Amino acid sequence: MPVMELNKLTKKYGKARGIIDISFSVEQQEIFGFIGPNGAGKSTTIRTLLGLIKPTSGSATILGKDIVTQSTEIRRHVGYLPSEVFYYEGMRVIDLLRYSASFYGGGCEPRMKQLAERLELDLKRKIDDLSYGNKKKVGIIQGLLHEPAIIILDEPTGGLDPLMQQVFFDMLAEENKRGATILFSSHILSEVQRMCNRVAIVKEGRLVQLESVSNLKANAYKKINLEMNGALPDSLSTLEGVTNYSAKGSQVSFLFKGTMRPLLCQLAELELHNVEITEPDLEEIFLHFYGKEG
Repeated sequence: MPVMELNKLTKKYGKARGIIDISFSVEQQEIFGFIGPNGAGKSTTIRTLLGLIKPTSGSATILGKDIVTQSTEIRRHVGYLPSEVFYYEGMRVIDLLRYSASFYGGGCEPRMKQLAERLELDLKRKIDDLSYGNKKKVGIIQGLLHEPAIIILDEPTGGLDPLMQQVFFDMLAEENKRGATILFSSHILSEVQRMCNRVAIVKEGRLVQLESVSNLKANAYKKINLEMNGALPDSLSTLEGVTNYSAKGSQVSFLFKGTMRPLLCQLAELELHNVEITEPDLEEIFLHFYGKEG
C-alpha cells in the first residue's frame, strides 16, 4: 500500500485558484518529486496534506490515515520543512529545538547536536541573529530530529550555499537509506533530477504529468545563450530541435531539444565570444514541452 495517496484532492479559495483534482501516490522509501513553477499549487497541496488547511473536496491518506480526521496522528510521523521559516526570534536555537523535540517525547538532543554539527549551525545563537540560510538550517534540523517516517520538503534549499546544499542532499540520502519516504517539492529542475525517482508536475493548480525522472531527463530542453563577435547566424533558427529563438544585438538565445552534435557543429562555424548552455526553468519547459494549455 502506498504511504501517501491523493485522490482528486481539491482546495478552492472562492474565485481564486487553489488546486484541482490532484491525484498521485508515493511508495514506501521513495524520493518523490513534486515540481512546478512558483504559484503552481505545490505549497497548497502540502499544507492540505498536513491538515493545515482543509480540502474543498477529494481525499488523501498518509500512512493509511485520513488527512482530515487523523491529521494529529499523521504529524507524529512526518518531518516538514516549509518554504519560508518563521520562529520566536527571542529564543536561542537550542531552546527552540528542545521545544520542538518535546512534541515527540524528547530524547532527540544527541541527534539534534549531530545534525547541527553537520550543518555548521551554532545552537547557542538567538534566532533573530541568524541569516536566512541559517534559519533554513534550523528548519532542516527541526524536520529531521525525530527521525520521521515521511519527510516533506517545500523549496528546501533556499538560502543554502552550494556546499551546504551538498551536505543537505547527503543527509536526505542517508534518511532515505534509513527507510524514510521523501516528498521533495521544488521549482528547480536540477535538484529534482538529482534526488528523485519519479515526479508529479503541477501547473496552474492541476497535475499535468506524472513520470519517471529518466523520462523527464530524456525529454528535457537545454537553454542556449550565445554572445556573438560577428554577424548573427540565420541557420540556427531553422535547425531541428530549436525553439523560442531570439536575437537582439549581439545576443542570441533559444531552447534546444535533441542530439547535441548537429548544434555543436553549427556553433563551431560561428564567431562566438561566449557560449552558455544551461537548464531552462520549469515555466519554459511547460510552455514548450506541454504547451500553454498544459
